[in-house]
Amino acid sequence: MSPSVKVQAELYAQAFTHLTPENLEHLLSLVTVNVHFRDPFNDVHSAEGMRRILLDMFTQTKSPKFTVTEVVAGAESAWIAWIFNAGLPVIGEIEVEGATRLSFDAQGRVTEHLDYWDSAPLYFRLPLLGWCLRKIHQRLGGH
Repeated sequence: MSPSVKVQAELYAQAFTHLTPENLEHLLSLVTVNVHFRDPFNDVHSAEGMRRILLDMFTQTKSPKFTVTEVVAGAESAWIAWIFNAGLPVIGEIEVEGATRLSFDAQGRVTEHLDYWDSAPLYFRLPLLGWCLRKIHQRLGGH
């Protein structure tokens, strides 16, 4: 395990835990200009694209908060386990568990931020779409 990757992953996790629109630039200072940022809804290859996505999160949700539960580092990459809490219009309060895979360059900056989490529970809570999805899920033998 590379101590520098572990240190950089911890710094990144700390920045994400304390993320606000006012300190977003600090998080972005830890990524490369052409960082690959992907989640279930977005896929961009720039720090500017990542900025837009995160700012949109703050305008579309109420009190978004990431709580990092674990950081595991390897030689050139790391995984961050987290819990995301926020309020969403129509749906209300949500809690999502997920993980982020981080890759780093030689200077310790993040080149990839790839989020992995299940968006299905959000869709199930949408008024019309959620009803349809629940019916399909029941017919397929889901609980």
